[in-house]
Amino acid sequence: MGGIHPEANKIAHNQTVEEFPLPDQAVVYMTQHLGAPAKPIVQKGDKVKVGQLIGEANGFVSANIHAPISGTVSRVDAIADISGYKKPAIVIDREGDEWMEDIDTTPDIVSEIKLGKDEIIARMKDRGIVGLGGACFPTHIKYMLKPEQKCEYLIVNAAECEPYISTDNRMAIEHAEECIIGVEIALIASGADQAVIGIEDNKPEATASLAAAAKGHPKITVQPLRIKYPQGAEKQLINAITGRCVPNGALPISVGCIVNNLTTIYAIYQAVQKNMPIVQTFTTVSGKSVPADKCRNFHLRLGTSIKAVMDAVGIPEDTGKIISGGPMMGKAIAHLDAYAAKGMSSFLFMSEKESRRGEVSPCLRCGKCVSACPMGLEPYRLHAFSELNRFDDCEKYGIMNCIECGSCQYTCPSNRPILDFVRVGKAKTGALIRARSAANPK
Repeated sequence: MGGIHPEANKIAHNQTVEEFPLPDQAVVYMTQHLGAPAKPIVQKGDKVKVGQLIGEANGFVSANIHAPISGTVSRVDAIADISGYKKPAIVIDREGDEWMEDIDTTPDIVSEIKLGKDEIIARMKDRGIVGLGGACFPTHIKYMLKPEQKCEYLIVNAAECEPYISTDNRMAIEHAEECIIGVEIALIASGADQAVIGIEDNKPEATASLAAAAKGHPKITVQPLRIKYPQGAEKQLINAITGRCVPNGALPISVGCIVNNLTTIYAIYQAVQKNMPIVQTFTTVSGKSVPADKCRNFHLRLGTSIKAVMDAVGIPEDTGKIISGGPMMGKAIAHLDAYAAKGMSSFLFMSEKESRRGEVSPCLRCGKCVSACPMGLEPYRLHAFSELNRFDDCEKYGIMNCIECGSCQYTCPSNRPILDFVRVGKAKTGALIRARSAANPK
């Protein structure tokens, strides 16, 4: 149901991942995950090594943060991220590249899984593993199942349906064996009997690589999927693979599923088999105005200057916007004096022409936004209610079920800012729901 077919523009698909130079200074945000910011546990003047805990999870939904470089903490401050808003951060001046002694930094692949279910989940939490598909939800929470909950399917999201982004594709090609071991680890943590890796069938090399690595692993299958956006959204992926529908307001476990992005699975392998926290991120830098040979896939340390990454590729003269993430669900970068964080899977250069919105005209009632919505909503109606501040009606017509994929706005012939108003309406409706719940606790 719903969905669209934007131009894929996978320009960097065939570019091998390159190690980006280490930054002389790393700015490490304490807000690199969904939930409460981590609490800094180092002070100015402290010496740190790569992989050392510097920010401690501060709540149930929170995640640990580790030093991405070794050196001296020069300050603990509030520093603007890509949104332009200041966030708590730790600044480290690099003095070499010294890692914590208990981290295995060798390229050797470790196949034998020695940890049990509870130990694996604890390791995920300790190593600060979060969803690297964009949401950055603390991964260990997904595996903390209640006694009445049972996971039947572990689903690995390798669809990568957003245009331009190529990190999962390269992960499948370059690290297939480690990913399959990561799936086996996640199977132990989930208690599921089977795992399915869903990948859109415009990635034949990645599909073949994963399928070859999965031989000898009877619980793991690789399932090609038809090309359709937003195929990689959790609920849509579950439906495509299992035929099950996650009810509105419910989590995937309600239909017996846990979903993890492929790069997250690789991070789980690194954490469990190598004791490696997330101190690096895989990032595609691309755009139509960038020469094809300059579109790159980088492996870069957290806290690296975004401007340094942009300069390495070269900012096209006609750039109108730089997007963190894909063109459909990514966010425009407010300024370049910000730093790389977990889950930054792409930097996209959009030309002035591409980024300029078309002239808005009245709604035609054509219904294209309704047909495109993968959640079965009526976006035109939600747009109107939000614009009129009718948030009770927003709630009634399901605005909180919107996944903000942008399919509605993409299809609108009147260039109406549907998603903009839906996002505002969703935020305000959510605030009203929380206020009502606080005033009338059960």
